[in-house]
This record gives sequence, structure tokens and C-alpha cells, in this order.
Amino acid sequence: MAASRPTLTASDERAEIEAIYRELEQRPQLNQCTSLAQCCQFRLTGRVPMLTLGEALYAARAVRASGRRSLPQRQDGACPLLDALGRCSIYRHRPFGCRTHFCQQAGGGYPRKKVADLIQRLDSLDETLGGNGPRALPSYLQDLLVGRSAPQKRRI
Repeated sequence: MAASRPTLTASDERAEIEAIYRELEQRPQLNQCTSLAQCCQFRLTGRVPMLTLGEALYAARAVRASGRRSLPQRQDGACPLLDALGRCSIYRHRPFGCRTHFCQQAGGGYPRKKVADLIQRLDSLDETLGGNGPRALPSYLQDLLVGRSAPQKRRI
């Protein structure tokens, strides 16, 4: 007999993501984001943030709150969350990978050993929510926004 997963409300799920992000903010790092969004140029950097289900749901809700129901197709290979001014349209709700980015101009990324416990919490939440591990930001968010890949009974 398979063990059942604990049930989390959307509020519980959101609270856990926010707690993880708050804890990250409490960890000193010599990063100083210059908001140039160079790390958001996925084709140029060759790096795309990977999101767990909890992060993707959190970000998708922020996209929906802005009135959007889908993400734009970016021919330039940039993050589809960038607005017309080149700034993150969900900055306060941006995923963990965007918060711990690798931008050398900002001081480089967080050393993995300093955030491994937070990554484990994100992975644990992913498992609890029925996720299948991290997926690439653009496709995961788009799939959630248009109703693909959403776990049963999870609304964004």
C-alpha cells in the first residue's frame, strides 16, 4: 500500500515558499544585483533557472495576478518574465534560482553548500505537492498557466 502524501493548502504551500525565500535573504552574501537583467538572457548565458513545483506555482500565481494568462514567446531567448523595460515582472515572487543567480557583475552565485538545506526544503515541498523534480522556468510556467502539468486539485 502506497504511503499518502500530506495535503497542503495553497496558503500552506505559499507560506513555505515565502519562508524559504525569507531565510535566504537572512544569509549574508556579497551579491549586489544591479538589475541589468543580464542573467535573464538565457540564450546568451546558456543558463535557465530550474523550478520545483512549489516555486512554479508561486511564480505562476504572480503572473496571473498581473492579469496575464500565458507567457510571451521570446525570440531573443530572454526570460519571458521580463517586462517592456527589461525588468522582472514578478521580482518579489521570482524563483530561488533567480535569487541565487550566478551573475558575475553582482558578485557571483551563492555557494551551493550555503543553500543546500533550502534546496532540500524546496525538493521536499516538490515531493509533497506531487512534482517530478525541477523543470526549466519558461516551459514549466507556461504549462501551468495554460493548464498543462498542474497537479490535480492545484489551482493557480
